[in-house]
Amino acid sequence: MRRFEERLRPLGFSVAYLKVAFILEHRGRLQQKELLDVIQVEQPTMAALLKRMERDGLIERQPDPSDARAQLIGLTLRARSVLENARAQMSLVVEQAMTGISASDQEALVRALKTVVMNLADSAP
Repeated sequence: MRRFEERLRPLGFSVAYLKVAFILEHRGRLQQKELLDVIQVEQPTMAALLKRMERDGLIERQPDPSDARAQLIGLTLRARSVLENARAQMSLVVEQAMTGISASDQEALVRALKTVVMNLADSAP
């Protein structure tokens, strides 16, 4: 994680921002409660994260035309351009981490990690 942060920091980005940015990039504008459902963090944690992202010019909020009490959160143009560079920087870190590991061992590692994640997701309290 430290290596990812080192690569993302000069872009004005953080590992903590990635999940929100990837979801908004894939799904488009969402309400905060929808982000909470997908990311599964506590509301205060999400609120603080979105506040930092807004401060850093990565998200913007607009009134939700279907719910006057809610706002839609979307990525800014700046975030979209930074996200492409962030992906490239993350790929460099992964490439460095996988140096000397065969393709078949890399595939086995990814499969094992997916299993670990699924095991933990299934056992959540």
